[in-house]
Amino acid sequence: MLIPRVWSSVRLGLNRVLSRTLGGWSSGEGRRMDLSGIYPPVTTPFTATAEVDYGKLEENLHKLGTFPFRGFVLQGSNGEFPFLTSSERLEVVSRARQALPKDKLLLAGSGCESTQATVEMTVSMAQAGADAAMVVTPCYYRGRMSSTALIHHYTKVADLSPIPVVLYSVPANTGLDLPVDAVATLSQHPNIVGIKDSGGDVTRIGLIVHKTRSQDFQVLAGSAGFLLASYAIGAVGGVCALANVLGAQVCQLERLCLTGQWEDAQKLQHRLIEPNTAVTQRFGIPGLKKTMDWFGYYGGPCRSPLQELSPAQEEALRLDFASNGWL
Repeated sequence: MLIPRVWSSVRLGLNRVLSRTLGGWSSGEGRRMDLSGIYPPVTTPFTATAEVDYGKLEENLHKLGTFPFRGFVLQGSNGEFPFLTSSERLEVVSRARQALPKDKLLLAGSGCESTQATVEMTVSMAQAGADAAMVVTPCYYRGRMSSTALIHHYTKVADLSPIPVVLYSVPANTGLDLPVDAVATLSQHPNIVGIKDSGGDVTRIGLIVHKTRSQDFQVLAGSAGFLLASYAIGAVGGVCALANVLGAQVCQLERLCLTGQWEDAQKLQHRLIEPNTAVTQRFGIPGLKKTMDWFGYYGGPCRSPLQELSPAQEEALRLDFASNGWL
């Protein structure tokens, strides 16, 4: 059962959700939050003793804040959220909100395995300063996560969330794709504003755009590797790990796509594919953090059981950036 403080916040949030101009509908025009743009999924810095380094987090955000991002994702997959306590997750979001300009959207990962825990975390993320909640699919019992189960889960979360909800499908980590039919149904919910799709299947992304075309629903590509293709097929932006180190270049790719400069966009996209793969599928968060160290940010260690790269892996990572002209 939700504790009284949380239920009080839920009731307050439900009153606010109809009137927030930055979340849910704009009271004057009946339109939802505009997600269009690029978002770095921010890493969580740790000290050598595996404590969250909030000072380094703020330093990284101040540096990243110089780029024309629409906003930032905190406590997504690249934030190592499964390795953080609930209190750490909330403190990271609170510190980020304080460090970021008010005009930058803050999307906070609030997904948990149970619907009840996700509702509680979503309400708490709103209290910590999040503008929207990004909710990953529950996956531990993936064999029972049918469209019906997932629709019920997300509907309950969205019903009780004081801030807009963004669906999050990341099958590489969860082993579960949020079914297109479930996305189409959920797109009709007035407090579900979009989806971050990290699967890399452009056909699926196009189908989601098509199936939700009658709704004010927005699709974000979950990686810079297929950003151009996603824009071409109707996505409105991207949550891109590569933007943590090549922020200017990812934003440039966005501009080229939006202005129809497809030849130049194609050339730039080609040069981003290998570096993007290196910091996602190939070397993951340890690779991303190592690259951040090279580019003047604080990457630092991951939390165990994630391990640092071997010298050979580090050299391969460097080559993926150097061979494309980025180092």
